[in-house]
Amino acid sequence: MLVPFDTPTLVKAQLDARLEETVALVPWSRRTGIVSLTLELSQLPGFVPVLADPHFSFSHAEREDLRAGYGSTVEWQGFGPDRLADLRARALALKREWLQLDPDDTGMEPFALAGFAAASVSTDADGLPEALLWLPEVAVRRRRGQAVLVFSTCLPADQDACLRRWRSWLDRLVPGLCRSAPGPLNPGPLRSLEDRPDRAGWIEAVEAALAAIAEGTLEKVVLARRQRVQGRRTFDLERLGAALTYLFPSCQVIRLQREGQCLVAATPERLLAQRGTWAEVDAIAGTAGRAAGSARDLALGEALRSSPKELREHALVTDALRAALTPVSHRVEAQDGPSLLRLNNAQHLWTHIRAELQPGMDALALADLLHPTPATNGAPCAAAQAWLAQAEPWGRGWYTGAAGWLERDLSGEFWVLLRCAEIQGDHALLHAGAGIVAGSDPAGEWGETEAKLAAMLTALQFA
Repeated sequence: MLVPFDTPTLVKAQLDARLEETVALVPWSRRTGIVSLTLELSQLPGFVPVLADPHFSFSHAEREDLRAGYGSTVEWQGFGPDRLADLRARALALKREWLQLDPDDTGMEPFALAGFAAASVSTDADGLPEALLWLPEVAVRRRRGQAVLVFSTCLPADQDACLRRWRSWLDRLVPGLCRSAPGPLNPGPLRSLEDRPDRAGWIEAVEAALAAIAEGTLEKVVLARRQRVQGRRTFDLERLGAALTYLFPSCQVIRLQREGQCLVAATPERLLAQRGTWAEVDAIAGTAGRAAGSARDLALGEALRSSPKELREHALVTDALRAALTPVSHRVEAQDGPSLLRLNNAQHLWTHIRAELQPGMDALALADLLHPTPATNGAPCAAAQAWLAQAEPWGRGWYTGAAGWLERDLSGEFWVLLRCAEIQGDHALLHAGAGIVAGSDPAGEWGETEAKLAAMLTALQFA
């Protein structure tokens, strides 16, 4: 059984020695391609550090799953309506030239980050392009009782120069991997700098959406708020990630850091997971709060499961996902009626969908097919997008976009970027939204967004 890291010097010495033993396996003079060298870690990292270099991480406490990447071996960006198709073409080319070396027989694949903004319009508010495919130079992966480091480089490469870079990464990474997650700081106040729209503006927007629904233009539209706050200190990204992991163990905690800015999310919503011929998709829509008393909490959940308005909103999402999957699947399966997905601060209606895919489908193709769902955009999709372009005069950036990972065969997972904050120094820009359907109450939907914002605001106070 693996145990947490104890001695950074020993761990680094072991990895240095293993690199020395396996470096001859790398075809350094190969004329083209990329190689990834996977080495098993003898001890488990419980934490991945924040470094000044570009990096990303995905951490899911309940699944005991962790992935992180540092630096860049190669990356591609996509723009415009064909951004995901362009990245998929790059990924298919990468697949053909990506060599994996696994001398320790770990069976754990190297991976690249793939992600994209909510819409195919220019956005640099969060330091991220419209779409991104990013293969890190060094990656960390933990899966329950197993962990590895993955070193990657483009070929051809100079062996000595590459080894110096990889060992430099070890110098910086290993001390952080050996640490436990930092504890919270004393809570600090947050000063509100922007709340857009304000309560009056929100009510006006919801009423306009309800009018469009009554006219038959829309069935549903998801309105968003943005809130900018300032802390009394520079936000500590390591503590923020640790706080979100503690507060929301059933969520995927995501961190993307580039060009001095950082996007952080604690999202409950998986857009898709695909491996081989099977895909899993989560339909999440319909929200209620939580209560301290168990009886009251159960009553809130049962009221959510029996609410015609919430069930109608949920059915729009489930039906749209099934309709999107059907043309590319041999069969699509969904549970009878939604279950409850319970988080610390909210509970949602949730339907798990499985699809047996036709040949030629992969995670990136599915993401392009499924996004945006009615859970974050509305229905019908095109009408909701056009309506939001007028109703929301600001870009969402990567909020309600998606991020995840791709392996060499283009299997992977994507998570919808919800409960987000864009962090720069002591400033944070938060987003939250609510789905509007016939019967929605403006004040109630405002309360839903307040609860969603509170998830990140609480964590920020302790960071």
